[in-house]
Amino acid sequence: MNNTIVSSIKNEVQKVVVGHDRLINALLIGLISDGHVLVEGVPGLAKTTAINALSNALGLDFKRIQFTPDLLPSDITGTEIYDQKNAVFRVRKGPAFTNLLLADEINRAPAKVQAALLEVMQERQITIGEETYKLDDPFLVLATQNPVEQEGAYKLPEAQLDRFMLNVIVDYNSFDEEFEIVKRVANDAFGAISKVVDKETLHRLKEDAKEIHVDDALLKYILNIVFATRDPEKYGISDISEYIEYGASPRASINLYKAVKAMAIIKGKDFVTPVDVAEIAPDILRHRIILNYKAEAQGVTADFVIQQIMKNLPLP
Repeated sequence: MNNTIVSSIKNEVQKVVVGHDRLINALLIGLISDGHVLVEGVPGLAKTTAINALSNALGLDFKRIQFTPDLLPSDITGTEIYDQKNAVFRVRKGPAFTNLLLADEINRAPAKVQAALLEVMQERQITIGEETYKLDDPFLVLATQNPVEQEGAYKLPEAQLDRFMLNVIVDYNSFDEEFEIVKRVANDAFGAISKVVDKETLHRLKEDAKEIHVDDALLKYILNIVFATRDPEKYGISDISEYIEYGASPRASINLYKAVKAMAIIKGKDFVTPVDVAEIAPDILRHRIILNYKAEAQGVTADFVIQQIMKNLPLP
């Protein structure tokens, strides 16, 4: 049943997105696990298109914010405005009052604006003046980031990055996929997205994910992966310890545990395997491992560190 639901969502998204299965799976994992997703890739790889298609397939309220250097925090959350006629202040709610919030090119806005999303992402609430408003369920922030931006771009603070459950890197399409894209564009063959899931069905998916079985040995494997980012020497991976400034936070353990359950739902299973962990671990960890200057100087990436950890830790 769950596999049929997931397949129907994927089929709708794939009407306008060719390839990028990893991106689509990551968006579904975020949706099922109530986690926020940061999508990173060069311009033109259908990041925004995929997120927009997902909102249409789910029939959820969707808002988009184009982040720019002159954006203000109130442009996201809303503000109080003075009603001169009635001599009272009224709240004008911002675009963050929605189900799916697309923060497009989030690294184009300064840290003060990025920080306006912190309370929204973590607490799922917004404070305007003296009033605090709970957001509707579900609520997901789906942000895009173009790594090639240099002018007018601001690096996301570590506290902001840690709020994202997943950091997905989107690469170029294969030759055959791009051939299909060009044909569809030339023939205007992109289909219309239909709503295939309602909120009640989505809620059932979330509840089913909680019932997915994770063996204790596999849970310890998940924790060992995270702890190895903090103290690699203890796990016999001393080669990478010289590159790590800080390892992954406890949110990494929690989110990896939730993500593998969601991955099992997507695959139509009722249990989690080590393959599921290995498949999703890089997207959970890459933005949480803080490397030092030596790593930067030698071109060592977080993905390399994760690869070494996964290669050296014994499977359960």
